[in-house]
Amino acid sequence: MNFWTTVTTTGLAAAVEVIEMVLIVVGVGSVRGWRSTLMGTLAGFVLLIGIVAVAGTALHALPINSLRLFIGALLLVFGLQWLRKGIRRVAANGFAGMTEDDPEERDQGAEGIDWTAFVLAFKGVVLEGLEISFIVVSFGATSGHLSAAVIGAVAAVVVLGVAGAAARSWVEHIPRSVLQLTVGTMLASFGTYWAALGAGASWPGGDWSILALLVLYVFVAIGFIWALRRGRRGAAPSTSRPEGPR
Repeated sequence: MNFWTTVTTTGLAAAVEVIEMVLIVVGVGSVRGWRSTLMGTLAGFVLLIGIVAVAGTALHALPINSLRLFIGALLLVFGLQWLRKGIRRVAANGFAGMTEDDPEERDQGAEGIDWTAFVLAFKGVVLEGLEISFIVVSFGATSGHLSAAVIGAVAAVVVLGVAGAAARSWVEHIPRSVLQLTVGTMLASFGTYWAALGAGASWPGGDWSILALLVLYVFVAIGFIWALRRGRRGAAPSTSRPEGPR
């Protein structure tokens, strides 16, 4: 591969990982608050830069499968929790949901750090960043143009990062209950994919399997919402008792 072919192929390959990173950061920030999420994102990038600077082309020696299993399991746990809350609230209030802040979900602001948001953003950035680093090393070593591979990956991070920042204001107008449902579905899908991959499973289609997992969790959520709303409608008549004889 020549210089520009390496730039293009590396950028496209890295873009898949960057999209996952951006979705996690924007999703967590929209639900939990931006201050702690951005702090976790920055800390993740600082650690990632340090790892790349120290390890260099020896990145392949890192235990990436163990990281996938650990981080994937963590994302799956939090994702299922948020998915459960989103299902319950959408079933109760519809897709208009609640637009006000929930004290349980609000960023602690000046009082401290929301460690849930910090850790999720931090781990998402570190894992996806390491995946991007592996792509850069692999493409750079194969083509003999390591600098071109770095340029392609950095371009993907910058372009998609700016796109994610631009989408922030739009995402914040989505009702919180719908956000919880959406972000819970994404985190559960990413978590399932990474945890299984780290445990040694092989996904057909590679990263495209995440889309199949998204569809699966969407149908599961729709099924639970339908069941809960039907249960509420069935229970409603029993709350009104007929008046007795006077």
